[in-house]
Amino acid sequence: MPLSITINAGSAAEFTGSLLGVAFSDEPKLSGTLVELDQAMAGAIQRSIELLDFRGARDEVLHLTGPVGGPRRVVLVGMGKVADRPGAFRRSAAVTARQAMKLGAGDMGWYSGELDERDTEAVTVGLIAGAWEYRNLKTPLPESERRRPLEQAVLLTSNTDASKRGVATGEAIGAGQSLARTLAMMPGNLCTPEFLAATATEIANRYGMTITVLGRDEMEAEGMGSFLAVAQGTPQDPKLIAVEYRGGPAGEKPVTLVGKGLCFDSGGISIKPAQSMEDMKFDMCGAAGVLGALEAVGRMKLPVNVVGLIGSTTNMPSGTAVNPGDVVRSHLGKYIEIINTDAEGRLVLADVLSYARRFDPAVVVDAATLTGACVIALGHTATGVFSEDEDLIAEVIAAGKRAGEPGWSLPLWDEYKELIKSDVADIKNSGGRAAGAVTAAMFLKEFTESYPWIHLDIAGTAYSETDLGTMPKGPTGVPTGTFIEFVRGRST
Repeated sequence: MPLSITINAGSAAEFTGSLLGVAFSDEPKLSGTLVELDQAMAGAIQRSIELLDFRGARDEVLHLTGPVGGPRRVVLVGMGKVADRPGAFRRSAAVTARQAMKLGAGDMGWYSGELDERDTEAVTVGLIAGAWEYRNLKTPLPESERRRPLEQAVLLTSNTDASKRGVATGEAIGAGQSLARTLAMMPGNLCTPEFLAATATEIANRYGMTITVLGRDEMEAEGMGSFLAVAQGTPQDPKLIAVEYRGGPAGEKPVTLVGKGLCFDSGGISIKPAQSMEDMKFDMCGAAGVLGALEAVGRMKLPVNVVGLIGSTTNMPSGTAVNPGDVVRSHLGKYIEIINTDAEGRLVLADVLSYARRFDPAVVVDAATLTGACVIALGHTATGVFSEDEDLIAEVIAAGKRAGEPGWSLPLWDEYKELIKSDVADIKNSGGRAAGAVTAAMFLKEFTESYPWIHLDIAGTAYSETDLGTMPKGPTGVPTGTFIEFVRGRST
């Protein structure tokens, strides 16, 4: 069940729930209502600070037993040196909610002084992120062994119209990110192209959006030979999903979000190594980000037109699978030599990006777990950002920063196009190991001639192979937050 978040203007000393989270920057000091709480706890908080048991470092956590008649537990959480206040609140709130989940608290309070609207939004997003878990496919524990999930949270700040708006917006963003993470975490036999199409349909129906879904037959009629080359090895029906949200003026060009939706990627004939191949269920995180953003945009009723496009299939080896060396004709009309069938995401996106022309977009932002080369270049910290439009690059990186999803620009120089020239076709789908993330983006650029475009390579940021402290091993929700913040920026 979703986390319920409310506002209460009461003091930290008066809170009587199961757990109270208190956020501190480095060099923590007590003031205001925390002095009263500390007195009720016989000075335990102040002693912990003086003895350096708690220093306020980022992600630092100290559990204390609460006072009689107050919170059952008090959890001190560090934010470190705070340069980005909303970002620090979002992160520390996620850490606190995860602690509440581990303890089975069921309910919690949050105190970090007075919060403005943006701060309240950030705390709400963080709490929802920290409370998220995917237990749909686990057998429930015996009643005696179960811990209560976190179901209620109270923000201890002034109950104003601004704080209420912050919570409402935070809940919308949190719902979008939770949806994206849930879709990504589902195994490939459940989260199929058909399931993504059904999820998109449900979102569209709930918010009055228009949806179009193309299957194999419709794509053949459209001449989408690049997309269908990837899909020809699987019996599952591929889906091109288009969702239109009309919140802006009639006729205004839409912001268009595009997501790669490979529900499982074996590599095809150019098959991947067996080790960690199960993680290739995450190859649809771009698509999950589009659906998560649409969920949030619908909830927030943003005054902007948005189109969400998803290309979804699976990449499988079979007797009908595309072969290395095959040449196919794309939706745009360009001929593509397929060098590596594991470079399939760009083949799907090529036709989706070409299809996007019919919406006359103001801008197209695509996101894809596209290349291992981007992981080598930027690790698991930053998303690769590719465009020739410097203003657009700055806009997207700023949106990612607001969302806590950092990005870094990489070049799209004409010299790199030489690496994807084909001897037998207009272009080939792989330029080899050198500059692999750049040549993949250069390939996509060939299909984006008529509109402003930017590409996000989220291969290193869409999911984590380790526990990150703020969230468990698995999907991070990237690029949902960047998409949402970009659309919000265009709606003002």
